Amino acid sequence: MQPLIITCAGVGAEVTRAQQPALPLTASEIALDAAECRAAGASIYHLHVRDGVGNPTMNVDVYDATLKAIRDASDVIVQFSSGGAVTDKEEVRIAPLELRPEMASLTTGTVNFGSEVFWNPPALIERFYGHMRELGILPEFEIFEPGMIANAQRVYDETAESHHMHFDFVLGVPGAMPAWDDSVAFLAQHTPAEATWSATGIGRSHLAVTKVAIDLGGHVRTGFEDVIYFERGRLADSNAQLIDRVASIGRAAGREIATPDQARNLLGL
Repeated sequence: MQPLIITCAGVGAEVTRAQQPALPLTASEIALDAAECRAAGASIYHLHVRDGVGNPTMNVDVYDATLKAIRDASDVIVQFSSGGAVTDKEEVRIAPLELRPEMASLTTGTVNFGSEVFWNPPALIERFYGHMRELGILPEFEIFEPGMIANAQRVYDETAESHHMHFDFVLGVPGAMPAWDDSVAFLAQHTPAEATWSATGIGRSHLAVTKVAIDLGGHVRTGFEDVIYFERGRLADSNAQLIDRVASIGRAAGREIATPDQARNLLGL
């Protein structure tokens, strides 16, 4: 099997310090977090940022400062979110891409998201995808529902691109695809044979999804965006603690843990 790529989704747009006191918020805190997660086994850092009072923002200057701080602190692949918060407008969501991170997430469909709707109609997907490719950014196709795989394949085929395709299955978001026992296997078998994929389960489904993904030869995302507890009733001490747990599960299953450069090679970066 391929070396295990572990992505840290360390901040997100929903979690607060009141819910998880160890949540990194400032550029320096996120950079330190990325370095600690790199040491624990992460090779990708999925980046959301916060403003001066801790609220989610897509401000380009904040992204720029945080990207520079992470790059000064470690060699992880930085993957921007192009989703932001579900209420963010298209022009706000797309603006940070001008900083040309190596990767960016791209959700390929509209989906119910708790009590909100995460709006990604076909024309928006095409615009985001085209802009990412113009800037040399590798999209990670963010999959909340099975039809999003077909949408990703369609936008890829229509542009006659030849870049590597990488998917991330996000399971257990209220309103989207649940983390059923067969969800990961079902989604994986419908991705292109040459593609790579990772998976994450939100909240209590996280460990089960992690173990299935590793056993099936996929990759794993973890971090405070997806799970804030280490075990029932006990908050995680840090994102690095969550990364270390995934790495330990991977090694026990016979998977080598990918370095950032190994991940770059697997992803065609």
